[in-house]
Amino acid sequence: MKKKKVLVGGCFNRIHPGHIYFLKQAKKLGDKLIVVLTNDKNNKKPYAFPAKERKKMLKSLNITDEILIGESKDKTRIAKKIKPDFIVLGYDQKVMPGLEKFKYIRIKKLGNYSTRK
Repeated sequence: MKKKKVLVGGCFNRIHPGHIYFLKQAKKLGDKLIVVLTNDKNNKKPYAFPAKERKKMLKSLNITDEILIGESKDKTRIAKKIKPDFIVLGYDQKVMPGLEKFKYIRIKKLGNYSTRK
């Protein structure tokens, strides 16, 4: 039986309860949760942590099955290679151009948690 792959992406600079809720909800949708972290070049937030550190922080939550660091030039290549059953978006994320053919599920926001504020 084929395992359902769920793909999420984001910066995950400062992990907060909203991120944990998002990841747990995404995990429930399939058998394998894959996270693609924004690479250092494209992570332009003033408080950005290096991708390797963000990967360690996410791994320590024991929610994800695989964590990959995205590419700076072709942001769609990893998703096209993985061919997830679902791409899960947070309340504020948009469908990435070039990935419109995939099935999307949006997770609602938990409380007032946001890294943007």
